Amino acid sequence: WFHYFKEKHTPTLCVLSKADTLTDSDSIAAQLKEETKQEILVISSKSKEDIEKFKEELIRLVPDDYGEETITGALVEEGDLVLLVMPQDIQAPKGRLILPQVQTIRDLLDHKCLVMSCTTDKLEDTLAALVRPPKLIITDSQVFRTVYDKKPQESLLTSFSVLFAEYKGDFAYYKESAATISSLTEESKVLIAECCTHAPLKEDIGREKIPNMLRKRIGAGLTVDIVSGTDFPKDLSNYDLIIQCGACMFNKKYVMTRIERAKEQKVPMSNYGVAIAYLSGILDKISY
Repeated sequence: WFHYFKEKHTPTLCVLSKADTLTDSDSIAAQLKEETKQEILVISSKSKEDIEKFKEELIRLVPDDYGEETITGALVEEGDLVLLVMPQDIQAPKGRLILPQVQTIRDLLDHKCLVMSCTTDKLEDTLAALVRPPKLIITDSQVFRTVYDKKPQESLLTSFSVLFAEYKGDFAYYKESAATISSLTEESKVLIAECCTHAPLKEDIGREKIPNMLRKRIGAGLTVDIVSGTDFPKDLSNYDLIIQCGACMFNKKYVMTRIERAKEQKVPMSNYGVAIAYLSGILDKISY
């Protein structure tokens, strides 16, 4: 495990616990030090031996930029007017918002932004009611093109999925990989990777809308496989492209392990928002 974490560039602290019960802790620590080439911290939760040092070492290992990244990043500043376009269709859970929307709203409030929201059909009415154009419009990816065609010229445009591509993934790789769509054929194979598990719904974005958009562009013979949750294949070599969701349910470390696996096997990987923006012809016109 130690060597595995080192290969993944994960900060690691080597600890030998239960020091109060060990008679040969020094020899065990010496053996572990020889194996890992790191200092071994010997602790006891019962006697509290070196517990404070243990806490100090954990703090020291925290990356310098830990907690500094935000969902909206540098796109907004205090006082900016931000409009959220959130379709409440069959996919939207009754009586509540989906997690990416909730997290984004909280992030905007933390930035002291002025937050407005509407459904797609009320976009024009909402824009007309505002005294000034919004600095940024954040939309659901599935209505990217509709919102782009109706937005004020001066308003920046992005989507929840695109924001999470930058926040939790490797946006540059996602963007580069999206261009692979232009070279796909009906003999190609695409993997759609949902990070959460849910009952398939009519017009599901991952199971229906994106596959339909791809087949409309490439051809009906295109093979599209779908996995959900943690069922992400170890062997990705059979696929010509992977498209995963915004991964709001996973942390960045887990998402990056998926991306690294794809890179190691030389398989392009994008995400819902980036792929839809490419298919809609506006990938070079959105913000992230």
